[in-house]
Amino acid sequence: MSSLLSEVIGGLLPNIPVPWEATIERIRYSKEKKRLDFIIVPDRIIPKQSLECLKEEIAKNIPFVREVNFFTVYKNIEIDRHRILKEYKENILYELNRAMPSTLGWLNYADFQFEGNVLYIHIESALGVENLKEKKVDEFIEMIFLRELNLPIKVVLIGETPSEEKCSEEYLRQKEEETQNLLKELIHPSINLGEKKFTEGKGTKDASHNTSGIIFGKKITDVSIPISGITEESGTVAIEGEIFDIEIKDLKNNKTLFTCSVTDYGGSIAVKVFAKKEQGELLSQSLVVGKFVKIKGEARYDTFSRELVIMANDINEAIPKIRADVSECKRVELHAHTQMSSMDGVSSASALIKRAAKWGHRAIAITDHGVVQAFPEAMEAGRRHGIKVIYGVEGYLVNDGAPIVLNCNEKTLDQSYVVFDIETTGLSSKNDRITEIGAVKIVNYEIVDRFHAFINPEMPIPPNIVELTGITDEMVKDQPTIEQVLPRFLAFIEDHPVVAHNAEFDTSFIKENCSKLGLSFHNPIVDTLPLAKILMPKLKKYRLNMIAEALGVTLENHHRAVDDAGATAQIFIKFLIMLKEKNITYLKEVNDLFSQGIDIKKLDTYHIILLVRNYIGLKNLYKIISAAHLDYFYKRPRIPKSLLTQLRDGLIIGTACEAGELYRALIGNKSQREIDEIVKYYDYLEIQPLQNNLFLIDKGIVKDEEELRNINKKIVQLGKKFHKPVVATGDVHFLDPQDEIYRRILMAGQGFDDADEQTPLYFKTTDEMLKEFDYLGKDTAWDVVVKNPNQIADAVDDILPIPEDTFPPIIEGSDEDLRRMCYEKATRIYGDPLPEIVQKRLDRELNSIINNGYAVMYIIAHKLVTKSLQDGYLVGSRGSVGSSFVATMSDITEVNPLPPHYVCKNCKHSEFITDGSIGSGADLPDKNCPVCNMPYLKDGHDIPFEVFLGFEGDKEPDIDLNFAGEYQPTAHKYTEELFGEGYVFRAGTIGTIADKTAYGFVKKYFEEKKIHVNNREIERLAKGCTGVKRTTGQHPGGVMVVPNYKEIYDFCPIQYPANDSSSGVITTHFDYHSISGRLLKLDILGHDVPTIIRMLQDITGVDPTQIPLDDKETIKIFTSLEPLRIVDDEFECDVGSLGIPEFGTKFVRQMLVDTKPSTFAELVRISGLSHGTDVWLNNAQDLVRQGIAELKDVISTRDDIMNYLIYKGLPPKTAFKIMEKVRKGKGLAPEDEEIMAKHHVPAWYIDSCNKIKYMFPKAHAAAYVMMSFRIAYFKVHYPLAFYATYFTTKAADFDADLIVRGKENVKNKIKELEALGNAMSQKEKDLLTVLEVAHEMYARGFSFLPVDIYRSDSDKFLIVGNKLLPPLCALQGVGENAAKSICESRKEGEFISIEDLRERTKVTKTVIETLQNHGCLQGLPDTNQLSLF
Repeated sequence: MSSLLSEVIGGLLPNIPVPWEATIERIRYSKEKKRLDFIIVPDRIIPKQSLECLKEEIAKNIPFVREVNFFTVYKNIEIDRHRILKEYKENILYELNRAMPSTLGWLNYADFQFEGNVLYIHIESALGVENLKEKKVDEFIEMIFLRELNLPIKVVLIGETPSEEKCSEEYLRQKEEETQNLLKELIHPSINLGEKKFTEGKGTKDASHNTSGIIFGKKITDVSIPISGITEESGTVAIEGEIFDIEIKDLKNNKTLFTCSVTDYGGSIAVKVFAKKEQGELLSQSLVVGKFVKIKGEARYDTFSRELVIMANDINEAIPKIRADVSECKRVELHAHTQMSSMDGVSSASALIKRAAKWGHRAIAITDHGVVQAFPEAMEAGRRHGIKVIYGVEGYLVNDGAPIVLNCNEKTLDQSYVVFDIETTGLSSKNDRITEIGAVKIVNYEIVDRFHAFINPEMPIPPNIVELTGITDEMVKDQPTIEQVLPRFLAFIEDHPVVAHNAEFDTSFIKENCSKLGLSFHNPIVDTLPLAKILMPKLKKYRLNMIAEALGVTLENHHRAVDDAGATAQIFIKFLIMLKEKNITYLKEVNDLFSQGIDIKKLDTYHIILLVRNYIGLKNLYKIISAAHLDYFYKRPRIPKSLLTQLRDGLIIGTACEAGELYRALIGNKSQREIDEIVKYYDYLEIQPLQNNLFLIDKGIVKDEEELRNINKKIVQLGKKFHKPVVATGDVHFLDPQDEIYRRILMAGQGFDDADEQTPLYFKTTDEMLKEFDYLGKDTAWDVVVKNPNQIADAVDDILPIPEDTFPPIIEGSDEDLRRMCYEKATRIYGDPLPEIVQKRLDRELNSIINNGYAVMYIIAHKLVTKSLQDGYLVGSRGSVGSSFVATMSDITEVNPLPPHYVCKNCKHSEFITDGSIGSGADLPDKNCPVCNMPYLKDGHDIPFEVFLGFEGDKEPDIDLNFAGEYQPTAHKYTEELFGEGYVFRAGTIGTIADKTAYGFVKKYFEEKKIHVNNREIERLAKGCTGVKRTTGQHPGGVMVVPNYKEIYDFCPIQYPANDSSSGVITTHFDYHSISGRLLKLDILGHDVPTIIRMLQDITGVDPTQIPLDDKETIKIFTSLEPLRIVDDEFECDVGSLGIPEFGTKFVRQMLVDTKPSTFAELVRISGLSHGTDVWLNNAQDLVRQGIAELKDVISTRDDIMNYLIYKGLPPKTAFKIMEKVRKGKGLAPEDEEIMAKHHVPAWYIDSCNKIKYMFPKAHAAAYVMMSFRIAYFKVHYPLAFYATYFTTKAADFDADLIVRGKENVKNKIKELEALGNAMSQKEKDLLTVLEVAHEMYARGFSFLPVDIYRSDSDKFLIVGNKLLPPLCALQGVGENAAKSICESRKEGEFISIEDLRERTKVTKTVIETLQNHGCLQGLPDTNQLSLF
């Protein structure tokens, strides 16, 4: 029998009324989930909201119930759809709000209408229709009607379901009229949408509800919510934030999709905006990176981009919360780190300097950890923002003059000593207490007496100390206090020297307690820690137990005072004997031994600030940085105090942070005399905000913030006492408070356990710093924050860390030599007088080169190339040097940039083709000289000089040369011979965190924390981590040449690459780009191609320079296999360029198929096309395939543009400027397009120019193709020589065990690798490249011999008849050294066994197994056999 709900509830909760009646059909209770379900049948429609109060009361008053649910089933009411809909709509919305709250944004204002059994829901926006259907809201409503009303209906959501490209079309139509009305307002000059507007005011401004303009849609009045709190169910939201990335995509039907990445610095999200063409143009100007906006729209999961996004309805300009320095008199920051503070600072020098200038600061100091690599960027930023940059460094000081013996007496080593040790409750001599003293007395090198006492510290002993020492509260509770024990200890030591290991710690507690008790302690102090570093230099660590073990001294209970003191005494006695052996007689002589013999690398380091006062100081700083990196580097670049004293002229020296010498002395409780001596050394003293040093409290080194204040007060007092200015600094590591997350991520990535405990090391305003130091009093705070830092800034000269001029090396007579050698060679080729075209080009180039002081660069390059050629190695040119006819005539490059021409070797008659009809002299038809009937020589590639030296001829030449890889070290050495030792340095590089690495750091950080963040936030944080220095390196071939009238320290410091002293290379400390305009940079690069050509020449005896560049058979391999004479009909390849540098890759082979080149000039074009960005793909390729242009017409190299436009009639200077814009990816300006169209330049050509991002110089392409063509010539005419050479250069990737087994094995492996597709590793890709060439070789009828331990070379493929014999190192598992060892050992005779082979060659078991598997050791017994008769 059914019960009434009111009766049941009344029985359970008599005070709770039930305002309507319903029959209870069933009650269910889940004991496990403590859930109570009522299935009720009401007599009328009940508002579901009213059930909530009832559910709460039941759950609150019945202890065994955690959750209550009411399920309503309507059975006994009349079904009138229109009445039910009116009454039931609120229940529908209620259920949807519980299940999918984000849907209410669309449904609250929707129109519900029944037509028969169909419920039509009309939504205003098509976006809403798509969203609701995605969430299956129609099915949800149908289910409610069926379950509760037993009414089967069909729900139809009215509207269009758009695709990604059509999304929001209806919405846009609704907004279009409104947007049009806003257009005039939006482009009005009074509203500058491209600039953030900041309102000056006191402190931090909050203008979150002010907008300077509507960018899209309507004005937003909603309150913004944090981005991190947005979910798929959030519905319509408003956010404020900065745009940090934007993607603009043109869709069909003249629409544009804007996808903005927006952050409020606590989270990030994608915002999508669909705009029509006229809106898109406006939005592209308004929505820019760095813009601060307020956005309103619907949060939804976007199925296209698979992420949570906001579909923007409205976008307003917003004013960001900014910090401003509103103080009338500004501070100067004297301690700031940039991204060059390796993996520590996260702000660029530019950002810091820009902020200082914006705040009105007069200066800022750049002081990175141990390096000065931010100076070049800081110099440019200082100029740009009109602010003085103070150049400095936070160095790592080592006190190499610190004595081992303090308060030294005049007695001999034979005097008596007391060796002691203490145990304490912690590390602070001021706040912690002594718990145990142990001491032994040494007389005549023997222990004669002992002292031991436990001491009641009158405070609890921390658990970690109990664990370390074993001393508990119970052990000391009944012991005497320090007041009773210390006088007894002082009586025991008398006036003898006291000895301790790391004596500074132990004696600081004795001094502190003597001071408190009014007792005297002035004994000589001997520290066995630095003494051990001198007497036992080979030890890596100098902990007491390590030293004891090394000397055979027993230490049973380490970290107990009595045992440690006994062990230290035994150690000290041994040390005394060692000192006597070094002829030390008096105790004071120990300090002399220390200063002479200490290893700087084993001393403790202190932080120190060095600021450059003037140019003398700058040079001295560069010398100090260089010595710290070259001579004293150990884990960090160390600066010996003796070196700093020697070179301190022109420098201002500050005490730095808590890791500085002064701060350490204060917390280490050093004597006043010691502290005074430290202060005297410095020019100014530094204090920092309390929060910078809170970690000292966590570590137990200081007691509380009050002690930190007292330390700063003490430093201020010391400043007054010694008339040293005291300055307050921020130790800046990032720009704004929210930027600490970047540093946290980087530190976590390096394994720091305390990475999340970030100190607020952000750049502070004057008022923020004054507030930090208000405890000093108003006047003192003003002095340390404002007055003193400004006075130091005034004392610093305006300097440039890098000189502005160019300083080329001087080679006497270089101008005359260059002019002479060029005219002599030109006359030898073209006759006397020279043809006008040759004369004019040579005169113009030489005048530009010599007048601008560049002749010496040509002479140097000439000498290097000449030396290489004399040693038998061709040199390839790179870059645009081949654009210079002077470079050709001075034998720097073999690329001739003159127009294509004939010249007679005999009578010097010449003919030049200047109409552009021929691209290269190599393509001219063979012809005899009309004068003497001798065959013409053909040359010239038609390359303008301006590409190399600029239109005015004043651009600094960049001469890049490709030497054979094995010859590169010889070329570098020869450069040193030319200029002298100390004047040639490798070009340094700085490796910073790249995008992918930063992304990995961020992702790993959150994964380890098990925190989910979206990709947009990861991308934002990754951007903040990029650019931070990780390491240093060297340019692969660049050398910087210092003229002999200068020192390297006039330009920058020097160091080892990656601080690796074993590299044998010294580089510039600055990245070479920053000084390449001041010093000559030579690119002496190592390259495979010159090596390959030299090998081919050695094998065949053919002079590569005599190979004709128009050889018909050779040109054919770029379009067919015919010249290769393939004998395998199954071999499939469209062209014969496999293995040819520049033309062997799959990408370029496809280009060859598309373009079918038949001339040398077309090969040059293909080389240019393949090296450019957006030159072939999405550009020229489409033009060729669609028949719009031929290969000879499309833009392939930067020179093409200038030449073509000049031929079209454009002024040469205009043509040059357009070329420069296009090659740098800057596209064309409207005026450029106008003048091009005026001269009948086709539209497709103009469009092509606008697509290009980077272009290759024609001279570079021509040089590459000349070398590649020669190699192709050998492939056609000397196939085995080609394959032997090719595989020799690829020996590391050659798998002899696989390849020598025959063609079928090679084919099968190729199929196997190709099936992997993108899953191939780099090693597999390299193997596939080799297998393709091996397959081709088999297809030409050639084959391989198996590797032979007697006949195979160590690393070269040999030609044996019609086959190739692979080298030993071609077996995977036989390394280069093992191969050479086998070749060397076999000279002594055949191997009699495997055992004999191993013994003579010293190869590993792995090598033996590899040789056995290949069959090389067949017939060899395992061991040596001895026959006895």
